[in-house]
Amino acid sequence: MLLERFLEHLALEKRASSHTVAAYRADLGLFAEFIKQEGLGGIEQADGDLVRYWVMSRIETGDSPRTVNRRLSAVRGFFKFARQSGGATLDPTALIDAPKTPKRLPEFIEAGRMAALFEHGSEKDADFKEEDLLVVDLLYCTGMRLAEFIGLRASDFDESAGTLRLMGKRSKERIVPLPPNMVARLHARLAARMAAGRIAMHEPLVLNTAGRPFSRRAVQRLVSRYLGSVTPQSKRSPHVLRHTFATHMLDRGADLNAVKELLGHAGLAATQVYTHNTAEKLKNAHAQAHPRGGRRG
Repeated sequence: MLLERFLEHLALEKRASSHTVAAYRADLGLFAEFIKQEGLGGIEQADGDLVRYWVMSRIETGDSPRTVNRRLSAVRGFFKFARQSGGATLDPTALIDAPKTPKRLPEFIEAGRMAALFEHGSEKDADFKEEDLLVVDLLYCTGMRLAEFIGLRASDFDESAGTLRLMGKRSKERIVPLPPNMVARLHARLAARMAAGRIAMHEPLVLNTAGRPFSRRAVQRLVSRYLGSVTPQSKRSPHVLRHTFATHMLDRGADLNAVKELLGHAGLAATQVYTHNTAEKLKNAHAQAHPRGGRRG
């Protein structure tokens, strides 16, 4: 079946994550069900009018423009594969306009709040575990993705160079620098594990208090809890720490291309979104402080 071949192509040739493949499967499943209801045998038989009708029906169902665009992207990907593999001759999505989505700035934590978090943790409060705080700090000081953290092995840490090797999307490798205090903390933990004879280079770089690898859910929970101690905002995920890293780097004058490389973005456009946060900050400062900046009172 062409759909299954496409999903295998994503997983094996494009090296898409299991989460990405599952999302494509769900979105294309909705499209396939719609096509079936229209009396066609398979989604490769859809034409432009049917795709447009499906997009409209998803909007009427209550999908947000962002969600519809994601679903439409899955359908576009399928037909690109179908044409390349000979399963279809035309692309019915070629003339379909994607719904416009409102611009949404990445959420981040203010620098002062992040500083307060680590100052609190350094006091060794009973509610703060050093191993957990290390995870938060590592995510924040590198801007790595959650999946990249989960994949970290002891062999990815180069103590002499003070760097980490990260495996990003589509197995794209990059090297990121670590601050000296993080190098020292990782060295101390690895040295303790080596002294106890409990380390191999293929093992996870960071372990929890029980000496076991962190799960994705465990990292999400601990990040939410620790960030919740310094901010009331509802979004408190590992990805917010990635946004925070990028925003703070640019606020302090980092080169945009350098931040792009550190984040592992394929193109500069994905990194430029963080400049909007910096621009908004400058606009607010101007409005509050300049005599003609717009401040009321």
